[in-house]
Amino acid sequence: MQLTALVIGTRMPSWVEEGVATYTKRLPRHIALSFRELPAAQRSSGSDVSKQKALEGERLLKALPEPAYCVALDEHGKSCTSVALAGQLEDWLASHSQVAFMIGGADGLAEPCMERADRIWSLSPLTLPHALVRVLLAEQIYRAWTVLQGHPYHRD
Repeated sequence: MQLTALVIGTRMPSWVEEGVATYTKRLPRHIALSFRELPAAQRSSGSDVSKQKALEGERLLKALPEPAYCVALDEHGKSCTSVALAGQLEDWLASHSQVAFMIGGADGLAEPCMERADRIWSLSPLTLPHALVRVLLAEQIYRAWTVLQGHPYHRD
């Protein structure tokens, strides 16, 4: 299964790349998690936030692999436990060859992205820095896999 995180924003700090790599390299070969960075819209004082958000949304939707099960990450989405995510991962493994996660820019995801999503998932009710979301996503996918394997990484 191919898991792809489509993310708005480039040039992340080294700790982000190191954190993501820590968890993606631990996943088995049949679960490949990759991150595809897309440029954020240019921001300046007085610029139209809705236009910037729409442009970023267009970039995300254009990059979305088809046919992929699509998960939008949004603070207003449905949260779940790590064990519940493991069950979702098990379902994805059985039913989908591709799963794509959309992570918006500084102003979140555009409405067309939310409409396209098969699921809207909240990692936390907190507003998280986009750099940290990448690491959290990678870690939670790894944790879900360890739950399915009965590995001691996850402790109830």
